[in-house]
Amino acid sequence: MEPRQLTGLFGQLSGFPAPVGAHVTEEQLEGVRIYRLAAEWGQSDLVRGSRLRFSQQWTLIADSNNHQTIRTVLPPGTCAPLSAELLSSRSPVQHLRAVLKDISGHHLLEVWDHHGLTKCFNLTALNNHGRVYEDAQFGCLSWSPCENKLLYIAEKSKISSGEGQDGESGGRKDRSVYWEDWGEALTNKSVPVICVVDLQNDTVGVLQGVPADVSPGQALWAPDSQSVFFIGWYHEPFRLGLKFCSNRRSALFRLDLDGSCERLSGENLSVSCPRLSPDGSTLVYLQGAVFGPHSQCLSLQQLDLSSRRTSTLLDVVCRPQPGQFAGIYEALPSCCWSADSQKVIFSSARRNWKDLFLVDRRSKKVSSLSDNLSDPLQVYGSWKLLTVQRDLMVVSCSSPNTPPTLRVGFLPAAGAAVTWRTLQEPIMTFDFQWSILDVSPPPEEDNNHYSGLDFGAFLVKPSRPLGESRTPLVVFIHGGPHSQSPAEWNFTTAGLVKLGLAVLMVNYRGSTGFGQDSILSLIGQIGNQDVKDVQRAVLTALQTHACLDPKRLAVIGGSHGGFLSCHLIGQYPDFYRACAVRNPVINAATLLGTSDIVDWRYTSAGFPFSYDQIPSAEALAAMLHKSPISHAAQIKAPVLLMLGGRDRRVSPHQGLELYKALKSRGSPVRLLWFPEDGHSLSRVDTQEDCFLNTVLWLNQHL
Repeated sequence: MEPRQLTGLFGQLSGFPAPVGAHVTEEQLEGVRIYRLAAEWGQSDLVRGSRLRFSQQWTLIADSNNHQTIRTVLPPGTCAPLSAELLSSRSPVQHLRAVLKDISGHHLLEVWDHHGLTKCFNLTALNNHGRVYEDAQFGCLSWSPCENKLLYIAEKSKISSGEGQDGESGGRKDRSVYWEDWGEALTNKSVPVICVVDLQNDTVGVLQGVPADVSPGQALWAPDSQSVFFIGWYHEPFRLGLKFCSNRRSALFRLDLDGSCERLSGENLSVSCPRLSPDGSTLVYLQGAVFGPHSQCLSLQQLDLSSRRTSTLLDVVCRPQPGQFAGIYEALPSCCWSADSQKVIFSSARRNWKDLFLVDRRSKKVSSLSDNLSDPLQVYGSWKLLTVQRDLMVVSCSSPNTPPTLRVGFLPAAGAAVTWRTLQEPIMTFDFQWSILDVSPPPEEDNNHYSGLDFGAFLVKPSRPLGESRTPLVVFIHGGPHSQSPAEWNFTTAGLVKLGLAVLMVNYRGSTGFGQDSILSLIGQIGNQDVKDVQRAVLTALQTHACLDPKRLAVIGGSHGGFLSCHLIGQYPDFYRACAVRNPVINAATLLGTSDIVDWRYTSAGFPFSYDQIPSAEALAAMLHKSPISHAAQIKAPVLLMLGGRDRRVSPHQGLELYKALKSRGSPVRLLWFPEDGHSLSRVDTQEDCFLNTVLWLNQHL
């Protein structure tokens, strides 16, 4: 294909809308029960070079005497763009809608009812605080139970904290003072504060009483509307990157409006995602260890608000049984409770899938709610819960050959299956074949401390090879390393398969969804165990799929996936013919002083971390030995490097280090530099450029 055709293909594949949120209201009419579903979608637009959001309304009609059976689904309304919206929230009783917008650099907080706009606050002009946080880590927009107050998180005003402006006392000497931030993708987040809007008095204030050594976020109202719960991340002695890191020391707090604050969770733990039950009696939240793996299996805790007793609802799963629940690895949706306050519903990784689960508080039994066995022609590899309200679950489902689709289903009676209803079929599906591979390492590659672990992968390939007897294979490796490649829609994978390539995505030991033992097994083994796992998965795929061409293999990946890609072409120099990597870790020793997650640099190499750590010769030597740069002299495959100039997680100088090493040896290498992008290379124009250049690079060298 020509570049213009590839751009058109990218626009098609990346432009499929995906459901990102939903809200459900209920109404009882004569003989029927009406459910109204407002779904929010996200979509990439190449013309604007940005991502759009829009809403769509659905009306579901159920029988009054059997309201858990959907009788009729009315055609949806026309999609409506959600321009300039940063956050939105609906009140549960009066169905008021609060919206935070960015209009010409001003943050406006609007409140809408059935008649129109009822309140509007120019938060920027009021100057009580800095910019409002809209990110998933800290941000929130929460209605009080009385529906007269709103809660949100914003940056503390530097003026109010004594820093001043030019001309004020201390202004000139303090204007260049360094302010720590919370790292990659949170670079403008430093000192968050909890803010309250009183809709009766039309006032906006900042709550006092938050401990000075914590940064608050994920706030929600207590049932009495006179206090709030929040998560506080400890930021002393200094801040570590929070994005993708569930191992940061934090606690659950309760703060009264009069300023008295109380810690509700234990010491030296990592907690997140507080969710209040509909009856206001119980708060659940996720809990994990501090430091160690940056992402790990978490326990689900429940706090009885009357007795103040905390108990474990779901514990960490060390080694899941085949086909069983494998633990919680992901954030809880904002609404995750059943109407009777007895069940919690959530999505989580399970081996090569992303599945949907329910835990009953009375029995503590976990059940899978997905229906992948009911329709063999449509198996979804990914189930993501958007919300559950009034016992109606709204989920987004996808597979490697099926873009995201919107489905709904009521919580079932005990032992029964969910009757799922698809509301919005994807615009199109693709004639790709995909299959799961379960891989067991041979005895010589077993981990002595965590023996007997296996791992997985899945293969996506064209149904009909494009005029060739054998299909080239691209090995696509996820980053993290403690994350997952679920069998879900991925436009890069779809594009490569559409162009006639097969793609193998490997969940090596250390990936989420295989239990905590698998995650811990990788500590101190990076550059060895994970490299051998990927190579073993590739050999397994070649042995079990004769249609794959063993002489035309390429490897791609980002971050730790780039680390593994560069290791593979260095350790197996005659095996792979091309490599394309995004923001790869090349030299862990030189990365130590530039990464926002310095703790992980020690942990991954097998060393304990403390804030006062000073690099030792032993630690630096181990990091260097485990890095791809130690194999750079053996690399033969042409390498495409794609680097973000604003990457705080993996400095772009990592890629530059490999670039110079390869250039000095006359090895084929090309470097793309994106000065305005960060670690994820997530800007729409950047993604387009990376896809185009990766495809052309693979075509040239395969």
